[in-house]
Amino acid sequence: MKILAIDTSNEVLGIALLNENVVIGEYITNLKKNHSVRLMPAIERFLADCETNPAELDKIVVAQGPGSYTGVRMGVTVAKSLAWSLDIPLTGVSSLAVLAAAPRYFEGYIVPLFDARRGLIYTGLYHYKQGSLDEIRSDKNILAADWAKELKLLEQPILFIGNDVSIHREVFQTELKEFATFANITECNPRPGELGKLGMNLPPADIHSFTPNYIRLVEAEAKWLEEQEQKQ
Repeated sequence: MKILAIDTSNEVLGIALLNENVVIGEYITNLKKNHSVRLMPAIERFLADCETNPAELDKIVVAQGPGSYTGVRMGVTVAKSLAWSLDIPLTGVSSLAVLAAAPRYFEGYIVPLFDARRGLIYTGLYHYKQGSLDEIRSDKNILAADWAKELKLLEQPILFIGNDVSIHREVFQTELKEFATFANITECNPRPGELGKLGMNLPPADIHSFTPNYIRLVEAEAKWLEEQEQKQ
């Protein structure tokens, strides 16, 4: 079974092709460029390099969010279009889980995060148990300072991972002290191969009703809803 994995949740653009036994190829960039312009050409070149025709694909796995509103939407839209046109299953995976999947070596808790501005982050709490990645606390949008206080209560080693960790590192270091560990920069790009592996055996979604998981509304939408409530 050949699986195409797509992740455009943030500035990282990741594509992978894999089957049950091997990651055939991975393409990763971490650039401030428009995914809407680059994604489809990148997929076409990538599949050509992997000597794979789109008709050979058996499943699409996409990072469903949270992350950049535009980035998540783009990845989900392309994944849905491909799955529908090829008549193959589509599965969504948490973008944060993709980050958390890489450090199998870490025996404590794993905290992936993306910056959400104004002191807020998208984050969750994960842990490897018998080789399987478990979600300990659901993905959320929370102030980094509040999250640090919650994590401190665990009194357990915690690995922070992600390209945006540096923005909030001081907050976590100050609050958790010796319990805080920080991933190396070479681990902080989400790996599309991990995405494909996570979604490999998950059940398919309904393509037509499948939507991004933004966790929070973008500011414009939230403001509009607030204005509507005030009018009632």
